[in-house]
Amino acid sequence: MNTLTKYIAFLGISLFLSCKQEKPTPKVIYEEAKETIETKKIDSTSIKIADLPILMEGTKYLIHPVGDIRVYDDYSKVYGSSKTNQVSYAISNYNRFELTGYFENLKFQHLDSTSVKPLTDKLIQIQTVTFLNTIAEKTKRQILAYVLVDSDTNKDGKVNQNDIKSLYISNIDGSNFTKLSEPLQELIDWNIIEIQNRIYFRCLEDINKNGAFDKNDKVHYHYINLVSDEWKVEEYMPI
Repeated sequence: MNTLTKYIAFLGISLFLSCKQEKPTPKVIYEEAKETIETKKIDSTSIKIADLPILMEGTKYLIHPVGDIRVYDDYSKVYGSSKTNQVSYAISNYNRFELTGYFENLKFQHLDSTSVKPLTDKLIQIQTVTFLNTIAEKTKRQILAYVLVDSDTNKDGKVNQNDIKSLYISNIDGSNFTKLSEPLQELIDWNIIEIQNRIYFRCLEDINKNGAFDKNDKVHYHYINLVSDEWKVEEYMPI
């Protein structure tokens, strides 16, 4: 086989392999899919579970993370090995002022009460919960900030990390649970400016409606005053 023939054969194989690669799943689907693709599911059981409660330093509310763990009937289908009973029952991680993981709700309990109150009755996936301790030290307002998913934006039948992230805040007891970011805008990041008692955040809008967030989309800049009676989002233009 001469050099030209080898090159043509190599090029053909490369094109074949590239065609087989799956395209990344977009974060937003703007139209309902007309057909549903059935996939073979592994036999499993979903168990509702709560982690042991945590107490943010300086507060009086226990926080119970709540979520699902999945126990498979046959681990060999998942891991290609024999059955095992090694299942992780942890759904979150706690590091002083921040709780991380993939869990579906929080329940709040005052230290002097046996009553437990859920954060929300909506289907969400919480990824981080941060106690704004510097604001609490300065103003005595105890506030939690949440990065979470609140909608199945890619229409795959799941609310998870493949959907758009949003920013929320609430009081330390879970009350006044408020969305700050706009619908269908992907949260980029956020921070606190203590001297102003403000939370600043950036979001990305898919202005060309291609379902992905890229350099052709628009960045929005917002802030709110954390100590005002009403949490009102303000947009600002730094550029």
